[in-house]
Amino acid sequence: MSWALPLPVVVPLIAAAVLVATGAILPRRVQDAIGIAAAATATGFALLILAASERHDVLHWFGGWHPHAGLALGISFTADPLGAGMAALACGLDLLVLVYSWTYMRRQSQTFDVLILALGGAMAGFALTGDIFNMFVWFELMGVSAYALAGFMVEELGPLQGAINFAVTNTVGAYMVLMGIALLYARTDALNLAQIGRVLGHRPADRLVIVAFALIVTGLMVRAAIVPFHFWLADAHAASPAPVCALLSGAMVELGIFFIARVYWTAFAAPLHAHASGVRDVLVGLGVATALIGALMCLLQRQLKRLLAYSTISQAGTMLAGIALLDPRSLAGVANLVLAHGLLKGGLFLLCGVILVELRHIDELRVYGAGRRLPWAGVLWLLGTLGLVGLPPLGVFLAQQLLYEGGREHGFGWLAVVGAVASGVCAGAMLRAGARIFLGWGAREDELLSPEPDEHAPERDVSGRPLGIVAGIAIVLGLAASVVPGIEARTELAAERFADTSAYRAAVLHGAAHGDAAAHVSFSLLGVDTASALYGLGALAIAAATAAFGLWHRRLPPRILSAGARTLGPPVTVIRLAHSGIVGDYLLWLSGGALAVAAIWALTL
Repeated sequence: MSWALPLPVVVPLIAAAVLVATGAILPRRVQDAIGIAAAATATGFALLILAASERHDVLHWFGGWHPHAGLALGISFTADPLGAGMAALACGLDLLVLVYSWTYMRRQSQTFDVLILALGGAMAGFALTGDIFNMFVWFELMGVSAYALAGFMVEELGPLQGAINFAVTNTVGAYMVLMGIALLYARTDALNLAQIGRVLGHRPADRLVIVAFALIVTGLMVRAAIVPFHFWLADAHAASPAPVCALLSGAMVELGIFFIARVYWTAFAAPLHAHASGVRDVLVGLGVATALIGALMCLLQRQLKRLLAYSTISQAGTMLAGIALLDPRSLAGVANLVLAHGLLKGGLFLLCGVILVELRHIDELRVYGAGRRLPWAGVLWLLGTLGLVGLPPLGVFLAQQLLYEGGREHGFGWLAVVGAVASGVCAGAMLRAGARIFLGWGAREDELLSPEPDEHAPERDVSGRPLGIVAGIAIVLGLAASVVPGIEARTELAAERFADTSAYRAAVLHGAAHGDAAAHVSFSLLGVDTASALYGLGALAIAAATAAFGLWHRRLPPRILSAGARTLGPPVTVIRLAHSGIVGDYLLWLSGGALAVAAIWALTL
């Protein structure tokens, strides 16, 4: 099966090259068909690789340059279930986006399809590579494609500004990753992750290794939109077409989280083993701050894509906190969260495109009550929201159950409360927006919400129903993510293999078997833990209360309103002002955050 490993990457990239070469010859519909066929082929191969990786890791050495005496001579792709699953998610979302764009981007140039295919291929390569410099190459290709897509409507000021903010901040993050790789290479004379892990595992981490770890993780946290490196994400989403947002939030942010886990367990787990608590505390703190600040900013938005973007930031904080527990059960929870969140959030962003097509705006106040003529869209919005809140047993519920269990095992049981509050507030903002748009509830004006530039609607001859079908497919798949028979046991076993660094090194450097047990896992149904179900129901209650406050807060007694304004007004104003939209401010936060993280680890590890 190793021969198939490069195909989820190669097929989209070759198809993109074909579209560039034939752009002046082939009709647009033929080009669209080529792009969709390529994405479908890549998704099919990614799923085959995922199935094969459940029995054992799948390796491909480019050019036949296999390791010699335990030394990696070439570049490898290495697929374990989590990496292959991440590649399959990226390719699957790429396919849904191209099918959606067949109608949504009807009059755009073939450049859009080329960039989407390049982004999909780069994300698959990023998920599958076993070489840290090769990871940086895919990191950059992914970034270049995403920057161009974010600013695709370049004739407008908003997309141009959002794309510049995106490109500048992420380029600085990429530079940090590159400097960290250079330090690792200077110390280990290796670029293969397994070989780096073997060399570093022979002695405790010194200051150079700690600085390299801090640089690489910080650069990846920029891509994953972790506070205080998150400012670019909402600007990029607000300016990007809806299908681009589905890829950015559904897969690209999650890839940053995924590779933090990959780099830590494969390369740094052994040398930093004695200091695991120091690593855990910093990452948990950043994850909690991200979850709560993202939820607060989500509550303050009226433009739907910005609202969903801050929800993504909040969920990224939950993912990072799960990774930070450095525990296979929590890692399995993050894997399930990536799957369910990627599909649900991708579907909701695609639904934003439907709302823009049908109602001509995506500002919840400007389309107040106009969604009554789209009841099916209202139902999809509600289902996507319930999936993200963790209502048992749908959507992200399994992920939250595993994360809560992992937190309790390590003395971080309070993380369950933080997660319930963050997801409840985000879901409450989404319920509020849905109630205003599709039911006409609440006030037509709301001074608590931040005014933002609206998006220009696509051509009027675009039909929303075919777009709604694609969005509905993604949302239904996301809802079903927790109830697939056997998924809990399979992801837990996959996470245990992911964290077994010695077996990973033996498989990559010596060709030893790594896996087998997953092939015998039964297709059992999800077991619902009572405490986790109560947390999910609690998050739903918080969501309902948050939505009710957003819709009818003017009915509260004036004394309560004034007391709340005095108490919460100043900190909320400071957080709002920090999200200034000015790239220089964002770079200041990025530099200060990177310095703080590096200083804390340099002094404590």
